[in-house]
Amino acid sequence: MSLSTVLVANRGEIALRVFRTCRDLGLRTVAVVSPADAGAPHARAADVVVPVPGYLDGDAIVAAARAAGADAIHPGYGFLSENAGFARAVEAAGITWIGPSPEVIDLMGRKDRARRAAEEAGVPVVPSYALDADPATLDYPVLVKAAAGGGGKGMRVVRSAGELPDALGAARREAVAAFGDDTLIVEKYVERGRHVEVQVLGDHHGCVVHLGDRDCSAQRRHQKVLEEAPAPARSAAEAERAAQRCDDAVRLAAAVGYTGAGTVEFLLDVDSGQHYFLEMNTRLQVEHPVSELVMGTDLVRLQLQVAGRAGEPLRQEDLVPRGHAIEARVYAEDAWGGFLPQAGTASYVAWPAPRDGAGPAGGPADGVVVRTDHALESGQVVSTSYDPMLGKVIVHAPTREAARAALVRALDATVVLGVTTNTGFLRALVASDAFRDVGLPGGLDTSWLDRADIGGADLPAPDEAAARAVVLARLAEEDRTRTRGPFALDGWRSAAEPAPYVVPWLEASGPEPGAAAAGGTRVAAVRRTGHGVEAVVDGQQWRFAEPDPFTASAAAAGDGALVAPMPGTVTGVVVEVGDAVTEGSVVVTMEAMKMELALRAPFDGTVTALAVAVGDPVALGALLAEVEARSE
Repeated sequence: MSLSTVLVANRGEIALRVFRTCRDLGLRTVAVVSPADAGAPHARAADVVVPVPGYLDGDAIVAAARAAGADAIHPGYGFLSENAGFARAVEAAGITWIGPSPEVIDLMGRKDRARRAAEEAGVPVVPSYALDADPATLDYPVLVKAAAGGGGKGMRVVRSAGELPDALGAARREAVAAFGDDTLIVEKYVERGRHVEVQVLGDHHGCVVHLGDRDCSAQRRHQKVLEEAPAPARSAAEAERAAQRCDDAVRLAAAVGYTGAGTVEFLLDVDSGQHYFLEMNTRLQVEHPVSELVMGTDLVRLQLQVAGRAGEPLRQEDLVPRGHAIEARVYAEDAWGGFLPQAGTASYVAWPAPRDGAGPAGGPADGVVVRTDHALESGQVVSTSYDPMLGKVIVHAPTREAARAALVRALDATVVLGVTTNTGFLRALVASDAFRDVGLPGGLDTSWLDRADIGGADLPAPDEAAARAVVLARLAEEDRTRTRGPFALDGWRSAAEPAPYVVPWLEASGPEPGAAAAGGTRVAAVRRTGHGVEAVVDGQQWRFAEPDPFTASAAAAGDGALVAPMPGTVTGVVVEVGDAVTEGSVVVTMEAMKMELALRAPFDGTVTALAVAVGDPVALGALLAEVEARSE
């Protein structure tokens, strides 16, 4: 391979992922680090570290590559990975760009141009409408979406002619803010669809191959939550259609002269079985590990090989799928509380132990592989400055059901304390009937999570009483097996051991201590803190306050306290101390990660305290205001 030094123009787990393959190939690595990331894991993992003002500063990154002697730049995903201008700047500096050509990025990076390319290649596309068409003539529902960018920005589902003008205006404003481009597309909205995509790879010999398909239908507000490979095909006819999708993806990639790794995304109409081209991602995807595990290959290695113009021509017959893989994205968010972003210091972090399919020590081989791609460790600060994804838990097994069961176990073994994550939600989703039945009538589709009763009948919230019982059982066992200090005022801690520590895993026989568990054993990790206990039970994080014998009889406080449900900034204070408020009226508004939230009065009453002003930064759980109930 002609490459010698690779700079990764990214951070976090994707930077670590690329560095891992570079090390395997004996390549020197360069990390770029923003001021907020000093000392981050990806900086420590590189051979050379160069500070930059930010990960969107293309000129600074190219200058960093020159200063470090890098002869190639890998963009990862996000940030500048699909920026044709950045790719041109890299090539103009005489540095190898690890990705498709800038011209292809330009062509496929816009949904309108990519759509025309697909039509010319004979790939089916979703029926569309002219922007100036009479709204009364459209077949509703329709989808309005931005031609530039992605990530669900600038998208609106419209169900009637009367809604269309407002939806166009809102989507246009959002598109300009996000992408600087107000071009829109209006097309048929498939009510029950699956998101199925095909991983493709083009080489410098002009050969294009596919690495099978993936199902990414588990989405919330157009953001992927779970991904799997291959996409479930429940019949011979579905398997034939899957093969056709892969052929369509290869034909499109070849038609535009694609090189490197890319993904062709399709919308699969559940009712008709027809697939439609959606867009092409001209980079490595977050979910690439599931394709790697199923195909037994390394996509980053193949990217480097193509960019370095090394190796023999790619051959489809060399790529043989085996088994099934599923990936879960672990986010810093409160999934049961409206998916609000979270931040703070991860006081303790444990990811599932890697497995290679050989089975536990001394046990039979079961073919289960466990892999984690992450950049989160104990003591690390999680901020709202970057994407809230903390890492990915990926499993591979001989069958889909074996992979599903293995992922539940892996999520049980994922422990993040100090910062709320969606791990418990992921576990519940993976174990749900809806995810089990992807591809079957009534199974999960792309809008299921947006329709579902999250925390209710469709996907019940974790049982706090059961979790508390498991934690108490663990603490009781701990107390029986240690020497208690002379000032143990209660059953939660001993004055002889004031420092927090992590206790071993427990398979408790809850839900009640000493009773048989109805659904088998429960797995818990428990950590004592100075004010109580943090625990993870069935993947869900819990915080239990320490009972205080001196205040146990006091009246409950905080009934009228409004606290920050996420870290962020106060954007509005609409009352003053002494004001009368009614139940549901807005008291304070705040914002984090471009999400605005209104804190409302819990009942009719009077504002007795205001702890913040407009512009104040607030931490998770910070007191914002207090309301005293109105006397009858």
